[in-house]
Amino acid sequence: MMTVDYRMLPRHKILCIDMKSFYASCSAVMEGLDPLESYIAIVGDKERKGSVVLAASPKMKKEFGIKTGSRMFEVPNDPRIQFIEPKMATYLRISTEITRLFHRYVPKEAIHTYSVDESFLKVDGTDHIWGDAHTIARKIKDEIEREFQLPCAIGIGPNMLLAKLCLDLEAKKKGISEWTYEDVPEKLWTVSPLSEMWGIGRRMERNLNRMGIFTVGQIARYDLEKLEAKFGVMGNQLYYHAWGVDLSDIGAPIMEGQISFGKSQILLRDYKEEEEVKHVILEICEEVARRARVHGKAGRTISLGIGYSQEEFGGGFHRARTMEQPTNITMDLYKTCLELFHENYSHKTVRQISVTLSNIVEDREMQLSLFELNRGQKRELGFVMDSIRRRFGSGSLLRAVSYTEAGTALYRAKLVGGHKS
Repeated sequence: MMTVDYRMLPRHKILCIDMKSFYASCSAVMEGLDPLESYIAIVGDKERKGSVVLAASPKMKKEFGIKTGSRMFEVPNDPRIQFIEPKMATYLRISTEITRLFHRYVPKEAIHTYSVDESFLKVDGTDHIWGDAHTIARKIKDEIEREFQLPCAIGIGPNMLLAKLCLDLEAKKKGISEWTYEDVPEKLWTVSPLSEMWGIGRRMERNLNRMGIFTVGQIARYDLEKLEAKFGVMGNQLYYHAWGVDLSDIGAPIMEGQISFGKSQILLRDYKEEEEVKHVILEICEEVARRARVHGKAGRTISLGIGYSQEEFGGGFHRARTMEQPTNITMDLYKTCLELFHENYSHKTVRQISVTLSNIVEDREMQLSLFELNRGQKRELGFVMDSIRRRFGSGSLLRAVSYTEAGTALYRAKLVGGHKS
């Protein structure tokens, strides 16, 4: 069996800081409540019983099993529970202030803001000023609680991957924890089910289970060549991540080969008409293509997911197709999505739609076709539309479908981070 020589790997001191139930905790503080003792559910619209729970306080999760993605009607009728609509502008402002707090300890180059509520800090070389990594983590945790009244958890590791795994699998229970390479066999290899391993989704878990792999340790002991033959570059990453190996720099994506651009949308109501569903698919394709263009990327594989409403007893489908040419042109994505939609749609009411562009390449690898002479013009048109929206706002230039009753882009343009400000 192949093994990894940890002596050859960098041993940084990286903190992965996660704000516990950030949205719910911020709202609790704004209401004058203790985030860890209050019963709060953040919902998109208090007037709609089918509204999705965007965040829940720790007590809601522990005592009632309510979590992100639950529906408002699933929340028990308990007088202690408060429903609060999101205040995204406030959440983003608090997140920015917390990042400024990090600047007291390390320069901006050593900070990677992974999401609104999660950040990585590289604290190498600061021990003579602040103490060791544990001491710095404790100082940061105490300052956040003192200045913002918000709870957090911090994982410490020799690289970004192990810091993140330490956070998710141990620090969220203990507050502050540290993993080293030497902890991998005892703490990481025992992880099961595999979907608890950060970076492994349900679909990958099922594929690995079919191969007789049920723990992270089994991935680490599996034949690397067979994993690469089965999953390509992802097989290589699975193997080395199972050993706790990650050579990413602060600010780089931890899973380089996993770059994709996607958007999933839970609709405000059930869509019963096929044409209405197509309108929203076009809007989502527009957004996915825009994100790819902004990053200078194009993709070959387009995935369409359709989720049926609970009135139809749920279900749906998720299908993907690889196109001949990589693209970031909206109508290319839309054409392929329509093909997938017509082939798989069973004429049920739709409540959720997702589109993902993957198999990513650099934008310059896009080729012009002899059979589509205006392809270059279509590509440039996308960039022109992007520049107009950047300058005048996302709602300044919309497709005609967005002004129909089925369209959602006009409504969402008024939101901050997808929610009310």
